[in-house]
Amino acid sequence: MKVAIIGANGFIGTRLVELFHLTGRHTVVTVVRRAASLALTARFALDSRIGDALSVPSLSAALAGCDAVVHTAIGDPHQIQRMPTVLCLAAARAGVRRVVYLSSASVHGQAPVPGTSEDSPLHCHHAIDYNNAKVRAERIFFWECARHNLDGFALRPSVVFGPRSRWITDLASDLRRNQAWLLGDGEGICNTLYVDNLVEAVAKSLAAPAEAAGAYLVGDAECGTWGNFYRQVATSLEIDCSTIHRVIHLPNFQRTRQENVARLIASPAMQTLLPAVPSRLKQMGKQFIASVVHPAAVADSWQIQPAPTPRITQELALLQQCRWVLSSDRATNRLGYRPVVNFSTAIERSLAWFAFAEGRL
Repeated sequence: MKVAIIGANGFIGTRLVELFHLTGRHTVVTVVRRAASLALTARFALDSRIGDALSVPSLSAALAGCDAVVHTAIGDPHQIQRMPTVLCLAAARAGVRRVVYLSSASVHGQAPVPGTSEDSPLHCHHAIDYNNAKVRAERIFFWECARHNLDGFALRPSVVFGPRSRWITDLASDLRRNQAWLLGDGEGICNTLYVDNLVEAVAKSLAAPAEAAGAYLVGDAECGTWGNFYRQVATSLEIDCSTIHRVIHLPNFQRTRQENVARLIASPAMQTLLPAVPSRLKQMGKQFIASVVHPAAVADSWQIQPAPTPRITQELALLQQCRWVLSSDRATNRLGYRPVVNFSTAIERSLAWFAFAEGRL
């Protein structure tokens, strides 16, 4: 099968390209927005195309001659909501009927209520804009699939980790800076999905019968806690686990100036105006915003630096409150999905890559 991978330069897209190509499972067509984004996948002799996930003419041309498409592109909330309409119309024009769209378990929130499954009703009242955008995008995706008679599969992974993942690099950075933290004893459920297992779920979606189209939660076979995840990474880095901060009371989260500016820029009105703004003026605007959002700190060599404090984000605070294991049963029963890499091996591979990336191997 000739499969186009939109967003082939990203964390998940890159791994899809690697595994599909190196195993000979599918003929891969990489689709990226700019030629510079082909730097990593260019080591393979692949059919590489330029296609904008927000432009129907551009994307439909990039999908020409393909049998299926996997959409892994990311963007701001406004772009996330626009992409499914463009994706489905472009696929229909190119004659592609099988479409696999990477949604997210975040449509249920970072801490889903007990009993959550694919049948649970979705809403757009989450605290995080990304979640609401993903809910709207998935709804649009299925509407457009029905409109264009496409076989649409939406996969809902949660914490996708592996080589090149922020869940590995950011955690390692926090551990080394003594900013890593756990809520209580880290007993919150960590619904992980190793990236190779996500690739397996995509492959099963491509091979499934048309009547299996729909939304699927996908995860690893084993489900651990955030405490276990943190301890494994800390041990690998030879960091004392007792240095991980224990947080009992979470802060009240309010949007930062950076988040407010990002929301303004991503608004439909601003997105309509931006194309008409000269590039030089845009650059000046970016510099001004950067100076306001991140004002230059004045160094004081006489001041004693404060002790490191936990780097608590709203996303991680919600994730660590999770008490429900998201089940992959529907994907197993309807798609034949089964994780191909167990958790201990996945952690071992991820940390081996991190050691290599840092030159420690």
